[in-house]
Amino acid sequence: MRTTGRNGGEGLVASRVAAILGAFRPGDDTVGVSELARRTGLAKTTVHRLTRHLCDTGLLEPDGTALRLGLRLFEIGQLAIRRRGLVEAARPSLADLREATRNTVHLAVLEGTEVVYLDVLRGPDAPDVPSRIGGRFPAHATGVGKAILAFSPEPLVARVIDAGLPRISRRTITAPGLLRRQLARIHAEGVAFEREESGVGVVCAASPLLDAAGMAVAAISITGWATRMRTERVAPAVRTVALALSRSFVQT
Repeated sequence: MRTTGRNGGEGLVASRVAAILGAFRPGDDTVGVSELARRTGLAKTTVHRLTRHLCDTGLLEPDGTALRLGLRLFEIGQLAIRRRGLVEAARPSLADLREATRNTVHLAVLEGTEVVYLDVLRGPDAPDVPSRIGGRFPAHATGVGKAILAFSPEPLVARVIDAGLPRISRRTITAPGLLRRQLARIHAEGVAFEREESGVGVVCAASPLLDAAGMAVAAISITGWATRMRTERVAPAVRTVALALSRSFVQT
């Protein structure tokens, strides 16, 4: 008997859900189960079962015997638009930082225990770091990650620590107590430093973008060679840009 593995089964369900949500077209107010089955090529019973679950999560909403896209999808879409808007709003300032320092500038957010890079502007004098747009890196080993964690709720910090602090380089902070002390200092100063914790010879200065409640929603950083870039000298510029972006975009 042929069976589908757990990951294969999850992938199949995900692809079917994506097909159903993607079957809604511009101008559609509501669409019936039979029409969704026709558009997706899925069995009507499968569409009925999956749309019931999607209604339970708010991704779809019932309207008589038909269905409409739910408000939860709108909320998710607004988050995506806001992130894209953040990149567009931050890009000129990040470009200025790159031009002034000739080093690499990052914009990142926290997802789980890792940072995700929303924008990376590479400087001509900077090291060839592995960061890329959409790429991930353990938060505790990066300046942007520590800047965000320092201005995050305690349960989130605890979750990152409880997940383990893997050693990325010989200088990566792997002791929970040491990381917490560093986060407290970052919270007091508004600037995070990373000194060869993500890679040999690489240093950076980072600062968080804060919402109206003082919680970090993202962070920016300047990354360069340890032998060429003095993090203390570039830190004020990073902090100034982070504060300006917080006030002009994040907190509006």
